[in-house]
Amino acid sequence: MNVLYIYAHPEPRSFNGALKDAAMVTLAARGHTVKASNLYAIRFKAVLDPQDFRMRQDPDHFDPALEQIYGVRTGSLAPDIQEEIGKIAWADLIIFQFPVWWSSIPAILKGWIDRVFVQGLVVDIARGKVYAEGLLKGKKAMIVATTGSSREMYSEDGVHGDLHRYLSPLTHGVFTLCGMTVLPSFIVYGASGMTREEGAVQLDLYRNVLEGL
Repeated sequence: MNVLYIYAHPEPRSFNGALKDAAMVTLAARGHTVKASNLYAIRFKAVLDPQDFRMRQDPDHFDPALEQIYGVRTGSLAPDIQEEIGKIAWADLIIFQFPVWWSSIPAILKGWIDRVFVQGLVVDIARGKVYAEGLLKGKKAMIVATTGSSREMYSEDGVHGDLHRYLSPLTHGVFTLCGMTVLPSFIVYGASGMTREEGAVQLDLYRNVLEGL
């Protein structure tokens, strides 16, 4: 299986870094082919703006969705976007790994989605190519995330509420909308307060999940 690993954490020596490294080794050992986009390491531009388009359909008024469709049709999207789009086309499974910040995803990952999940390639709203007919139908998506708060705080009755409610804009609003099959998320709660031994247990659990893909 071709696996694209989208990684969004600024510190390679963090527990997130350990999760990512474990994934690279485990997936390769299982015979999968892996490509990784380490967004902080490559200093991925996180802002969708007119500079993303080498040609414009309407140079006087910037409509991102319109220009994305035009960019797909003319092959005039920025090179870094084209590179990431190529990885998406290649992948059978896309794993998104990130820390949960302010009960959401890091801005750099949101920017990657804004710029790379372009109209005309992942969905075509005008032609009804969404959800079951989304243009990424047949591909799978999975979230791997860490939180600073405990599992209890992110439970349905906890002070934050169910974490999956916060992840729904990604799992439903992006993945399902684009036609992808959403695999169960792997969440490490309270990562910032774990002991080394507790971290090792979580790494083993993650390896087991990946071995079962």
